[in-house]
Amino acid sequence: MKPRAIVVVCDGLGVGALPDAERYGDEGTDTLGNVLREAGPSLPNLSRAGLLHALYERAPAGLPDPAAWFGRLATRSPGKDTTVGHWELMGLALEEPFPVYPEGFPDEVIAPFESAIGRRVLANRAASGLALLDELGGEHLKTGRPIVYTSEESVFQVAAHEEIVPLDVLYSWCETAREILDGPHRVGRVIARPFVGAGRGTFRRTPHRRDFATPPPGETLLDALSAAGRRVLSIGKVDQLFAGRGIAEAKATDSNAEGLERTLAAVRERDDDLVVSNLAEFDSRYGHRNDPLGFARALEELDGALPELTGALREGDLLVLTADHGADPTDISTDHTREYVPLLAFRPGARPGGDLGTRATLADVAATAAEHLGVPAPSGTSFLGALRRDG
Repeated sequence: MKPRAIVVVCDGLGVGALPDAERYGDEGTDTLGNVLREAGPSLPNLSRAGLLHALYERAPAGLPDPAAWFGRLATRSPGKDTTVGHWELMGLALEEPFPVYPEGFPDEVIAPFESAIGRRVLANRAASGLALLDELGGEHLKTGRPIVYTSEESVFQVAAHEEIVPLDVLYSWCETAREILDGPHRVGRVIARPFVGAGRGTFRRTPHRRDFATPPPGETLLDALSAAGRRVLSIGKVDQLFAGRGIAEAKATDSNAEGLERTLAAVRERDDDLVVSNLAEFDSRYGHRNDPLGFARALEELDGALPELTGALREGDLLVLTADHGADPTDISTDHTREYVPLLAFRPGARPGGDLGTRATLADVAATAAEHLGVPAPSGTSFLGALRRDG
């Protein structure tokens, strides 16, 4: 049968601090380990597959023999941004970090943005977006001035109420910001953050977020597949992170549940060469909101979906479950965390129970998928041979 590869990215599911985590203020972080400790989710299927084995020396005692191939991936690129993580998973590691603005954006960025949209901005600082809605949402309702903010990551975020600033206007503002943020100010993403609500305590974000990423500065696995005439399906925000490049079709999602549903449907009903799916709620709803209980529920949701997903695989399929960075909901900050990410690989016909070890780069996922699909790998070291040797 025709080979297919499916990559499911559990956004923010880290498995322990990287050796350089102290440089980022992230020493001691461990998204999965801390959620297990604080919230105690029931994960029978993920435990049998080998997810908890990816914690290695911190893995719980008494785990069953793993049914899948497991390991952990280090991020070679600097930073801990979603865009950077996804690019490296698809074979493009960065040498230089994106710029960050812990003190807010300089006048050479803000002034032309304000001039282009015809109004001044609110905030312009690094802060929690949800906290800013409570603080400045009322003023935004009165004035129509957008709330502009950033974080420890390379992002320019624009929040506006959907009844005050129509979505098409907000998106056009973000496109304008994307054009301004070039050269030394080329941030990883401009993010539209629409919200609704009548006042403090009632404001909430809507599902109409949109990411405007800078295009990848080099070739990815998606480009290699496109050049070879292969089809790539993206599920979730993946297409936005790659500025649409190399992607034949994109399906948006509003939740992890919808992402899992669309991924399962693609495996059962479609014949795409590569499916890349992002499950964003681990990060957006629970990691950034310091909610380990919610994170635990999301893990249980994934656990419940795993048997159906792996059961739908056919001969010639490769399924990889991984992440792009950490988002420890027990950390003092609400930002991403610099962590290893888990690696679970399922391939019908391979003997289960292998340890793929600690891999030097997320790009090993791209290298493995490239070998599986018969296209050149942009970078990384394939682990496909380990699965084949014991198949």
